[in-house]
Amino acid sequence: MNDYMKVNRPASACCTPASSPTTRHARARLQGPDADRDLAALAKAIGHPARVRILRMLARKEARMCSYIVDELPLAQSTISEHLRILKGAGLVQANENGPRVSYCIVPAALQRFKALLEAV
Repeated sequence: MNDYMKVNRPASACCTPASSPTTRHARARLQGPDADRDLAALAKAIGHPARVRILRMLARKEARMCSYIVDELPLAQSTISEHLRILKGAGLVQANENGPRVSYCIVPAALQRFKALLEAV
């Protein structure tokens, strides 16, 4: 995970709204070696159809538990957990632990970053 994603991921609340980067400095981060690494890492994270499907499922809800995702996909729980781990490692998904249950949600700032990086290609 890169420094941009570490800084811009909310720590406590799941799926807190993020403002879109509009400053000149933010736009400058769309080019260069760091931007290339970010884009490659994000693309790799969504480079599997199951992970794309999980992101779509999470986009329809505020937060979801792994067991709900398992119920909707024809994959083993361990496989879904691995896909969630990869998405979380890329900063696209955030886990919100509440006791023994963990819910997952999309990190809007990471998706905005991915979109901006793609548009800058």
